[in-house]
Amino acid sequence: MANVAKKVSWSGRDRDDDEDGRVGETTPLLNGTGPGAAGSGRQLTPSSFLRIGQLSNVDLNEDIRELETEVPRQRPNEIPHNEKLLSLKYESLDYDNSENQLFLEEERRINHAAFRTVEIKRWVICAMIGILTGLVACFIDIVVENLAGLKYRLVKDNIDKFTAKGGLSFSLLLWATLNASVVMVGSVIVAFIEPVAAGSGIPQIKCYLNGVKIPHVVRLKTLVIKVCGVILSVVGGLAVGKEGPMIHSGSVIAAGISQGRSTSLKRDFKIFEYFRRDTEKRDFVSAGAAAGVSAAFGAPVGGVLFSLEEGASFWNQFLTWRIFFASMISTFTLNSVLSVYHGNAWDLSSPGLINFGRFDSEKMEYTIQEIPIFIFMGVVGGILGALFNALNYWLTMFRIRYIHRPCLQVVEAMLVAAVTATVGFVMIYCSRDCQPLQGSSVAYPLQLFCADGEYNSMATAFFNTPEKSVVNLFHDPPGSYNPMTLGMFTVMYFFLACWTYGLTVSAGVFIPSLLIGAAWGRLFGISLSYLTKSSIWADPGKYALMGAAAQLGGIVRMTLSLTVIMMEATGNVTYGFPIMLVLMTAKIVGDYFVEGLYDMHIQLQSVPFLHWEAPVTSHSLTAREVMSTPVTCLRRIERVGTVVDILSDTSSNHNGFPVVESNPDTTQAGWVPLGRGCSWGGPTRAGCSGDPHTRCLLQVAGLRGLILRSQLIVLLKHKVFVERTNLSLVQRRLKLKDFRDAYPRFPPIQSIHVSQDERECMIDLSEFMNPSPYTVPQEASLPRVFKLFRALGLRHLVVVDNRNEVVGMVTRKDLARYRLGKEGLEELSLAQT
Repeated sequence: MANVAKKVSWSGRDRDDDEDGRVGETTPLLNGTGPGAAGSGRQLTPSSFLRIGQLSNVDLNEDIRELETEVPRQRPNEIPHNEKLLSLKYESLDYDNSENQLFLEEERRINHAAFRTVEIKRWVICAMIGILTGLVACFIDIVVENLAGLKYRLVKDNIDKFTAKGGLSFSLLLWATLNASVVMVGSVIVAFIEPVAAGSGIPQIKCYLNGVKIPHVVRLKTLVIKVCGVILSVVGGLAVGKEGPMIHSGSVIAAGISQGRSTSLKRDFKIFEYFRRDTEKRDFVSAGAAAGVSAAFGAPVGGVLFSLEEGASFWNQFLTWRIFFASMISTFTLNSVLSVYHGNAWDLSSPGLINFGRFDSEKMEYTIQEIPIFIFMGVVGGILGALFNALNYWLTMFRIRYIHRPCLQVVEAMLVAAVTATVGFVMIYCSRDCQPLQGSSVAYPLQLFCADGEYNSMATAFFNTPEKSVVNLFHDPPGSYNPMTLGMFTVMYFFLACWTYGLTVSAGVFIPSLLIGAAWGRLFGISLSYLTKSSIWADPGKYALMGAAAQLGGIVRMTLSLTVIMMEATGNVTYGFPIMLVLMTAKIVGDYFVEGLYDMHIQLQSVPFLHWEAPVTSHSLTAREVMSTPVTCLRRIERVGTVVDILSDTSSNHNGFPVVESNPDTTQAGWVPLGRGCSWGGPTRAGCSGDPHTRCLLQVAGLRGLILRSQLIVLLKHKVFVERTNLSLVQRRLKLKDFRDAYPRFPPIQSIHVSQDERECMIDLSEFMNPSPYTVPQEASLPRVFKLFRALGLRHLVVVDNRNEVVGMVTRKDLARYRLGKEGLEELSLAQT
């Protein structure tokens, strides 16, 4: 299936270089099955433990090479999908610093003053992240407000005109056409220019911070398409919000600023060069995600907690203050600019893209008797959230199989936009819920068939941007909505939002979830007031708030950060305790049925995502059973031709190579260990024939270090060979700056010319390898290996025996393929899909 599913992925590229620019490491596919891939994950039984770690990985690179000479074949209408599959095409990020001689020499040269300068630069970068994220949020908000206002005024005037003289079908046609046209533009730029900009971007950023390289996820082009796409999606009337994509936008801004250059624009500003490595970029991306939440909801503390709970897999105390600083700067920038825009320069009253408004604690106070009612609402939110996720799961499976072409994705987005407008128009047309216009704050009141001085209440929810509809449901006085209106709106908007999430448009799920929950929560409050006839239940606004929290918690399964976000957005600490109870209950109930929405989409993408802990029943597995073998090893002084051949071998495509060296004191007779731990990249050893079963004198090779593919690429590019050094042909000694200049898009090995004479030269890896890589004994349990790997953010973990010989390598895929299923521990199939 390598020739089938190339465009069905987060990045959507057919044959493209990844962020390192390596040819052969094609963009990850989305859940197809390749030749030889197992049809489903298998249950682990004690008899199968010994076979673990010896799985045959599916190699589709051969298929790719064949495609270059084959005549293009018809793309099939259906792509097979297997949920129990783990993609080998996703590369890991290097969150562990390579402490080689160059790194240690540079660190030793940094004195106290230089260290203070680096720290000041970190704070400056965080301030710039906050300012730019706030400005981007202002731009989105202002453009959406003006374009959406223009559209709604045009449609409103048309409806008022044709209500009097008949022919409302023209109004429906105008509304649906406007929606479909705007959404078509937003979908085209995403589907054809940068598919990774689709959706909210939160699952992709979670994966990035977890250590998975998602191609194009933090590119400048992605930011531009994301901003334009979310504006067009909201203006197009889809059941989406503009708050979720702000998290992705903030992350892209952070990744770009922290590097001091733009590879897309091919501009290097020669600043912040010290931070050009994955470890530093990860910390700044965490700050960008938090700044995005802060700009979206006016919740700086909630942004920090969101980055901690949902995003960052690695955290430290120094990072907390910088992230909080970026979040505060972001919300202050947004507040200042929007206040000036609205004509209130000294009134900082717009802390976020959505402001829930002030909840008066005296008017909307709650009593201890209402706590069980709030918990019950949490149960309802968990059940409805699980239903939403389950429906969206099967819908996403359908899209993967059938709607994988960009043109079909655009058509689907246009269809959803037209249907959304049609449903809204029909429900407004059929509704007879008329409310007095006097004292109302409705932005675009539609009279339709109501009497003079009245407006259609259903239009308040449908004929508006989702953010304003949420605020109306929170703060409109009792009696503003008929229960039938709220019930019909809840049902229809629930299915529209479920259908919309996953389209090839830039859109978030936060606001639709809040809107659904606010509608049924207000309906719940109205029902209570009818049943009890008590003043305690007089204001349904607090039940709309609890319903919104329950619905959003039941869908995304956030607890700590969402509690604080809701508290900051309402400006009322009083509701902290009931909101926390509602969110905890919704998460517990929802987790019983199905995973959260973001985790579900990460799983559907076959991403090797590492959760906080290893599966609870995995103690019976050891490193020897989960490791990958054989490992391609290099000698400390290796032949250049050998290195080139290893890097050019597309069948293995390894990114880390243990460096070993023979110990002359341990010469012994034995079998050549080509099939055991290390497979030698060089020629056959002296005294041994090419036959792996030939008995000969063997020097036992101990581990001396670890070197990365990217480092070897730079060494070959600069031709750092032993012979050239001895002849003084090397102009200068290689520095760490040379490696940072090549980061993150290292050139492919095919672009580096090595002559036949240079292939016979030797290359000394001593100065550039990491002499102290993390290792584990082969008897270590899987949870212990998992904890070490994830806590330190490793990319490679070398497995050694009691003589320090390399026997295997543990990578992200080796750990991520084990998960706890309904029937116990499952092992996912590995395939390059």
